[in-house]
Amino acid sequence: MTTSILNKQQQAEQAPLSLHYLGDRTLRQSTKRINKINQSVRDLAKDMLQTMYTEQGIGLAAPQVGVNKQMLVVDCDPGNTATPPLILINPQIQSYSKELAKGEEGCLSIPGVFLDVVRPEAIEVKYKDESGRPKKMEASGLLAKVIQHEFDHLHGILFVDRVPNDLVLTEALHQQGFSTKAVQPVKSKQ
Repeated sequence: MTTSILNKQQQAEQAPLSLHYLGDRTLRQSTKRINKINQSVRDLAKDMLQTMYTEQGIGLAAPQVGVNKQMLVVDCDPGNTATPPLILINPQIQSYSKELAKGEEGCLSIPGVFLDVVRPEAIEVKYKDESGRPKKMEASGLLAKVIQHEFDHLHGILFVDRVPNDLVLTEALHQQGFSTKAVQPVKSKQ
């Protein structure tokens, strides 16, 4: 789908979908499973990818564009047309590695804020692709981090909820004009 429908190198002047930002309650809702994968779901995936590329992101979840559905798109190498983006519909993370990795994260819904988050280094995820085919994959490194970040969005969790250093978090949010009242700390690992 993605290579025939979307040219990764083309960025629209304006994203087809509008992003929602920290403080918008849409980002805090749990999403609903997609029961039927049809053309409207594929069109949403295409629009999400185009929005992600236009906004210069490497991942985007449906709630970030105001859609209460379990879908996310990921492209860790947007400059490389040889690597197609991933479309994960109804994703479920089956397992997490015990090994943890700390790394800087940002979010299109919290522009300008980049902070360290600790996540499992590797995951196993099952999902359906844009044709409705069941898929299973193992991911590690950046891909695992991006999938976990976007998967959190499907459950109303933002990466800032996982930042343990309140002082650094508060300073970074205030510098970009965001309120710390919109943060809902997550205490468990995953």
